[in-house]
Amino acid sequence: MSEIVRPEETRIPRLGPAEVPSPMQAVAPPSAFVDDAPGILLDTDWEKVRARIEAGEEPPCLEPAGPRRRLFFRPREVRAAIVTCGGLCPGINDVVRAVVLTLHWHYGVREIFGIRYGLRGFATGDAPPLRLTPEVVRTIHHQGGSFLGSSRGTPPPERIAEVIERRSIDQLYMVGGDGTQRAALAISEAARRRGLNLAVIGIPKTIDNDIPLVDRTFGFTTAISVARHAVDAAHAEAEGAYNGVGVVRLMGREAGFIAAHAALASGEANFVLVPEVPFGLDGPDGFLAHLERRVAERRHAVVVVAEGAGQDLLAEERRRLGCDASGNPRLADIGGYLCRRIREHFRAAGLPLTLKYIDPGYTIRSAPAVAFDAIYAQQLGQNAVHAAMAGKTEMLVGRVHGRQVHVPIRLVTRLRKRIDPGGLLWRAVLQSTGQPARMGGAACSPQPASP
Repeated sequence: MSEIVRPEETRIPRLGPAEVPSPMQAVAPPSAFVDDAPGILLDTDWEKVRARIEAGEEPPCLEPAGPRRRLFFRPREVRAAIVTCGGLCPGINDVVRAVVLTLHWHYGVREIFGIRYGLRGFATGDAPPLRLTPEVVRTIHHQGGSFLGSSRGTPPPERIAEVIERRSIDQLYMVGGDGTQRAALAISEAARRRGLNLAVIGIPKTIDNDIPLVDRTFGFTTAISVARHAVDAAHAEAEGAYNGVGVVRLMGREAGFIAAHAALASGEANFVLVPEVPFGLDGPDGFLAHLERRVAERRHAVVVVAEGAGQDLLAEERRRLGCDASGNPRLADIGGYLCRRIREHFRAAGLPLTLKYIDPGYTIRSAPAVAFDAIYAQQLGQNAVHAAMAGKTEMLVGRVHGRQVHVPIRLVTRLRKRIDPGGLLWRAVLQSTGQPARMGGAACSPQPASP
């Protein structure tokens, strides 16, 4: 990790003492339950851990996820709500289903509501919440998209807290990315000001895989699998034409994890352009010159570009586009711009060119989860419920170093997760593609390393 994390930052807030025996004790073996004692080291660099211990400092650790023997809430009295926010992502319905089934079958909760179309569902009366039961969610995991619907943007937290109080909601499960987790904190604080005992549990969802600390967000493996087919298709199109170039634009606003992993999975990409590594187009060492040389040598090339890459080349368009409902700057179309510049470059050089452009973005977002993501999403949903029932709040569930753990939302929203231009992942990309480490004289300026 590139940033110092203090031990106290990894502690999970609690609503109060857990004194209610869990109904799971009647059916689950003792080994199924876990303690609150932190047990998973955040830093895997043993030398750093040992140095902290020798200096008399406590290394930061995370709580393991899983069912607790004693609960804060009385299960039969609980009213729970789940909401899905932001863009679509494979596995959302798997998470919703897992939360509902765990609440119903493991804890006996009968009042479960699905908030429609993201957080706007709290603020408008045009889409009332759905009452969720095992029968209602029985087959939704076979569908892509979000069964509940989703949207961007956050109504005033006080307004949401007012609805939560009026509906007597005790637990709120929020499925979304970093913006959703920031909203979760604001809602929790607004509820606390009203004196509510509200457990707010985040389930990290972002197809870009840019939630800090956690190994992977659910849906990312599915995204790579679908994106790989797009890269393979671009290679087939490029290889089948004289001076063929295939350009694939993949999702990744500020982090190029999908582009990097899809390129590695395919093995057919010759250039990968990501937001974390600046590049230039022009000049003898620019991307266009390198592309021309590659096509001259092999008669074809495949370019994979993340949607957030090269935004500095389109600064004026970005200013004109402004921000979306979540406050994120809208991205200029780097894919279309890149294709236009490639055509202009080859035309000016008097070279023939066959260019194919593929953008599978919405195909990826709406795909049903592959087996790995379906299992992972189910585990996240189950562990989110276990945490809420024990009175945990302002935290998210995720896998860190291969273990399911509790992560404070405040810590997640303080850090950033990006590709490290000097790290193993980007070195693997450079080795796979053979592209130069810098293009157009743009240095690979250091970015915050991935935790």
